[in-house]
Amino acid sequence: MPLIDPVPLLPVTELGRVHFIAIGGAGMSGIAALYAELGVPVSGSDQNDSATLRALADSGVTTYLGHDAAQLGAADTVVISSAVRETNPELAEARRRGLRVWHRSAALAALMLGRVGVAVTGTHGKTTTSAMIATLLTAAGADPGYVVGSPLRATGRSHRLGSGEVFVIEADESDGSFLQYPAQVVVITNIEADHLDNWGTAEAYAAGFARLASGDSVTTVVISSDDPGAVRLTASLRASGMSVITFGESVGADVRLSEVGHAGLGATATLTGPTDAGTIALAVPGRYNLHNAAAAYAVGISLGLPGPVLRAAAAEFAGTNRRFQPVADVGGVRIFDDYAHHPTEVAATLTAARELVGNGRLVACFQPHLFTRTRDFAAEFGRSLGLADRVVVCGIYPAREDPLPGVTGELVAAAISDPHRVGYVERIGDAAAALAELVAPGDLVVTIGAGDVTAVGPQLAELLREGRR
Repeated sequence: MPLIDPVPLLPVTELGRVHFIAIGGAGMSGIAALYAELGVPVSGSDQNDSATLRALADSGVTTYLGHDAAQLGAADTVVISSAVRETNPELAEARRRGLRVWHRSAALAALMLGRVGVAVTGTHGKTTTSAMIATLLTAAGADPGYVVGSPLRATGRSHRLGSGEVFVIEADESDGSFLQYPAQVVVITNIEADHLDNWGTAEAYAAGFARLASGDSVTTVVISSDDPGAVRLTASLRASGMSVITFGESVGADVRLSEVGHAGLGATATLTGPTDAGTIALAVPGRYNLHNAAAAYAVGISLGLPGPVLRAAAAEFAGTNRRFQPVADVGGVRIFDDYAHHPTEVAATLTAARELVGNGRLVACFQPHLFTRTRDFAAEFGRSLGLADRVVVCGIYPAREDPLPGVTGELVAAAISDPHRVGYVERIGDAAAALAELVAPGDLVVTIGAGDVTAVGPQLAELLREGRR
């Protein structure tokens, strides 16, 4: 998959009829819904039926199940994601007709025109941080628009048009499309090598963030004071005269966290900003979420919003779907689900889970995502999963990729240092039964991965309710 080059933008209302290919996906559905809300004639197709597809249809969007060239109708603009292949019949027809074909990033960027854009990126934490920013700005009365990668649990929605000046988006670095966005504020949570199938080298990947942060429209960069990759970038940005706000636990952070702790399913810390200091308390767990909240606070103060209001609003954030999301509590076995799919994310999730286990065991069910990522990081995944007491590793979720010879989930299982603590199942459909055989009252189970492992938690809960072990 090649990196996406930015294209010139047009206002949404000048795009004519817009057709979205793979409209039901998390990255597409929110954009399509907001286009329709703005009065644009919107249609779209998806390979799979879903509640999202049905909700779009209920809102007036013309939807199709499956892909067929005829479904383009009288479209003027076609929107695709990086996962849509050139062989897709609708895309092929759009190319034949010479229609305007935009990557989803351009369609999202068009929504930002005329507003103060906040683009949230980084190797980890983009969805939660962008959702936190939306929550804090809303509570502070800014009424932002936003499109994030997962529905907020408090609202069930991943998008909102808003009437305020600010528009918040999650900016995907995986395919280089984050360079498309006309953002005034750029948030960088961390920079750690990933998506090397696209970028080629860790150096090229890091250089992409530097290019983003130095963009013509950017006035402020909010960036981690603790992450080594972010620290390196901060030095060069400040040397160039860019306005930078750092956040984290480092002594010199502009927005500093200290006295970090946890309470129940939440996390607490003292937050000290340039003109405000006090407690910040979250309803979601994990040190990493406190860092995400510090970034959201930093964005708020950069926009002139009051620090005490932003700190208080952090308690209102209930999380987003698939980010350490509670699934069930059956027979004393608690089950959570998390989207983590990079070794650092897996380690952060399991570290947060460890704080909640008590006297039971921490059980992880991990589904690797992408053959290339598994090839590149199998050893690192093994080390991260070693934080759990017991692990079930599943076969690879391929997403957009074709198989690679010799690359399977067994590479990850073999990388876990204690073979007595790990089991392997190739089929995701066998994972729930494998977990049911090993869990006991008091255990905490986390299903982890960016694929269909999310279905395993409910399946396990049902098996436990039936008493099948």
